[in-house]
Amino acid sequence: MRVSSGSGIDERRGGRSNGRDMHRFFITSLAGLALTHAGLAADAAYQLEADFIKPPPGKETLGNSHGEVRVDSKGNIYVSVQDPGAGIQVYGPDGGFLKTLPLPPSLHGFVIVEDEGTEYLYGAVLGEARVIKAKLDGEIVLEIPTSAFPADKAGPKGLKLTNCDVAPNGDIYVVDGYGIDWIYQFDRSGKFIKAFGGQKGALGLKNCHKIFVDRRFEPTRLLLCDRGNNRMLHTDLDGNLIGVVADEGLRRPSSADFHGDLMCVAEIAGRVSVWDKEGRMVASLGVNDTEGQTNTPKVPPTDWRTGVVTSPHGVAFDREGNVLEAEWNQFGRVLKWTRK
Repeated sequence: MRVSSGSGIDERRGGRSNGRDMHRFFITSLAGLALTHAGLAADAAYQLEADFIKPPPGKETLGNSHGEVRVDSKGNIYVSVQDPGAGIQVYGPDGGFLKTLPLPPSLHGFVIVEDEGTEYLYGAVLGEARVIKAKLDGEIVLEIPTSAFPADKAGPKGLKLTNCDVAPNGDIYVVDGYGIDWIYQFDRSGKFIKAFGGQKGALGLKNCHKIFVDRRFEPTRLLLCDRGNNRMLHTDLDGNLIGVVADEGLRRPSSADFHGDLMCVAEIAGRVSVWDKEGRMVASLGVNDTEGQTNTPKVPPTDWRTGVVTSPHGVAFDREGNVLEAEWNQFGRVLKWTRK
């Protein structure tokens, strides 16, 4: 992990002097101490709330999940489920099942954003290569169809859209994270503005799984979970690289969310982490080092261990700063850590 001062990133470095190398060694040593402290502090800062989510009536588990988890302003929890007719499951702040929203079952990544006083769900529909904006009752009010994306940017297998988020001015950013990693910018009406990123561009993205608007900074930035390169990046809203948030010690970052100055990250290779604004990891949750239990959706409930993750794919803070994690799992699993 690389740590910098106030910007929260490691600016791209040139490389000549031994003094610079010694500085890097010192910083890396401090980072190692910080990680050790984080491992000790995690239990003190967060406590697992076992069996928090109660599956829908008649079900033993949530259902096949390969998506995201988010929380609205009332504390209700939204979980995307791939089973036919499932769409989005909604749970109350107490973890009890409330209802199912009739949204597409291949809703891979989504956010809940307030727009002119109303909360909306913006989501990337992986299996249909489109983006939707929906009210929290499930009514779709805006669609960005496949035809709105520039045809010359699609990969050989077409668009494989994995996530989207919304800037303060209403612009919508969408990533082709299972395709060839272009990031598309649309205005609030769904009109295409431009594309940037990509696998062969300056950023050299590889399975940029999800992207998020990071409002902790002024001006607002984009956070890129560049999973294939095992790193997290910051760019400005025009796609220009600001710097690397972290690229050492990660476990394939797949999703993120923000609360105050903190960021939580779902790492699909077996960890949920919490980071401060300066790019330091301050908590490590649910670590799984068991071979064959991460990066896979096939771990059955009989092999689940209390407080130990399998394949974190979605993550969210609730209003109080508690952490919720949704797993890539054919049975469906959500864990919660309460902030002390």
